[in-house]
This record gives sequence, C-alpha cells and structure tokens, in this order.
Amino acid sequence: MTSLTLPQFTADEFRRRAAHQKGGPLDESWRDHGDHVLNTDMLLQLENMRLRDAAVLVPVVDDGAEARVILTQRTMTLRKHSGQIAFPGGGIDDEDKSAEDAALREAEEEIGLERRFVEPVGRLPQYLAGTGFRITPILSVVQPGFTLTPNPDEVADVFEVPLSFLMDPENHRQESKVWNGVVRHFYVMPYQERTIWGVTAGILRTLYERLYA
Repeated sequence: MTSLTLPQFTADEFRRRAAHQKGGPLDESWRDHGDHVLNTDMLLQLENMRLRDAAVLVPVVDDGAEARVILTQRTMTLRKHSGQIAFPGGGIDDEDKSAEDAALREAEEEIGLERRFVEPVGRLPQYLAGTGFRITPILSVVQPGFTLTPNPDEVADVFEVPLSFLMDPENHRQESKVWNGVVRHFYVMPYQERTIWGVTAGILRTLYERLYA
C-alpha cells in the first residue's frame, strides 16, 4: 500500500505532532489547507456568508502500533450532509464552554463516546462549509475500553479506519462537480466499500498537510 512506516501512526506520535503542527497560526492559515486551496472562488463567497460555528471531534483511538480514526455514516433522513461519512460533531450551543466542549458533547450524543475516554490534544484550522458552518476540528486521543452506541436518528453506522491509510497521500483523489452553479473541487478517499469526501475529506487532507506531509 505505502512506504510509510507504522511508528508514525501511534497515538503518542499523533499527540506529539498535534502539538507541533506545520503551518501558520490556526486563525490565519485555514485558506492554505485542505480543499479550500482547490476552491479560491468559493472562498470569497463563504467569507461573506453568515456562518454558524460548529465543532467536530477527530477521534484517534490508541490502538498500539497503528492508531485508528472513528468515523460515522450519517442517516439519510438528516437535512444536511445526509448519508455522508462524517466525524461526530455539530453546532456549538450557547451552553458549551468551548469548541472542545461542543465536540465532546456531540460525540456523546451521536455515538455514545463517553468523554472520560477522550483527551483533546489540539485543533486544526477552521473549515468553512458551503452548507453554512464554520467548523473547528478538535484533535483527540481516545483510550481503549469505550463502548459506542449510535443515535439512530443521526448515525446509520460507526466504523474505524487506520490512521496510516488516511494519512497516505496516495489515497487522496481529487474530483469535482457542479454545486449551486459553481464547479466545486474536493478530495475523495475511498476505503473498502465506503467513500469519504466533502467536509470530512477536506479536514483529513488538512490533518495530513499540517501533521504528516
């Protein structure tokens, strides 16, 4: 599959890299990463939109020599991003103390991941989504022993993908389609019978560029 060596993909190494990311300050460098780089015209539109603040948890499970990332498949009944592969997350509520608190709360509500197993270790630059959200990705290490219980109203399935697969640029395809009358370019990461794309693939590409490139 790849020439990458597994020691790069332990949870400890992920934690270290999260604390020493490549690139500029988080609040200045979001334009320079992920599929934002592929859609400069769309960025001008997004910056002028009123966006709702949201947070997602990027949960990296401490699984020995090769950490794994928890992902969900959203139900087809959801109004936005239905059926897509996603990180657990959602809008930041007034009651949330921080983006980290919102991401942890949403992970508990969506997949039953208790926050006592989760250690936030950093953030990525915000991701501006055409569906109206300004998303803060919260990087985290998840200790073994947790039990997941998906909320059937929001989550059709929960699965894990090796971090080494997601951080291998050979698995990052670029595709495009017309969205709201504009050509949108995006990353696609096929994994087994699933296709990771859209916001999730854009965040994963940013993770690669800041931590592993």
